[in-house]
Amino acid sequence: MSEIVDKAVEKLAVKLEGGFDGVAKFVITGEGAIMLDASGVRAGDEEADVTLTASAEVFQGILEGDVNPTTAFMTGKLKVDGSMGLAMKLGAALS
Repeated sequence: MSEIVDKAVEKLAVKLEGGFDGVAKFVITGEGAIMLDASGVRAGDEEADVTLTASAEVFQGILEGDVNPTTAFMTGKLKVDGSMGLAMKLGAALS
């Protein structure tokens, strides 16, 4: 488990305090994966309704509020596989 994933889990847990309605996975390229669901946020690599993939820099920028998730997607810095509706819902929750 990488330090980047550990820190991201902590930040996401605060932002999504009540859990997430659906199953989402963030894949941080070269670092690991984070699962988000109704039970909360944790490091893991399981099946998900939507998978979002980005570099550590882009992911950190999204968490810090410096990178807009929609802009990152439109410019190819954030890849989405699966439910676009859940991806949009997650993007709104992180803003």
